[in-house]
Parts: sequence; C-alpha cells; structure tokens
Amino acid sequence: MRPYRNLDGHSGVAGYELGTDWIKVRFVNGEDYRYSAANAGAEHVQNMQILAQAGEGLATYISKFVHDDYDREA
Repeated sequence: MRPYRNLDGHSGVAGYELGTDWIKVRFVNGEDYRYSAANAGAEHVQNMQILAQAGEGLATYISKFVHDDYDREA
C-alpha cells in the first residue's frame, strides 16, 4: 500500500493500491475499500487512480461520486 501524499493536509485517505481496473483505498480509520470498474465504473476508477497519484482530492471524489460503490464480498 502506497502512502497518500495528502497535499491539502485534511484528507481522510491514508494510502492506496492500484490495479488494472481497480483501486484499493485505506482510510485514516484503518478501513480498506476496493473500488473496481465492475462496481464503480471504469471512468471513476481511472479518475480515482489519477487523484491518488496526485495526492489530492481523492476523499472528496469518493464522497461525491462512488461512496457506496465499493466491492463487497459475498
């Protein structure tokens, strides 16, 4: 898991991991959520990957667009 740079200093994101069509996000509370193209949509995953690497805006993006669209295990 890569540490999230948190350039604005107020993010709820602590780290992230990238895959071909998914992103796993670790929040500051220690919880991990995986967002895949299958559930969140390919465009959202791509946008989140860009924001994660930039170190800014990821938590806000998740809150606005994909909050509950994470992968759930059955």
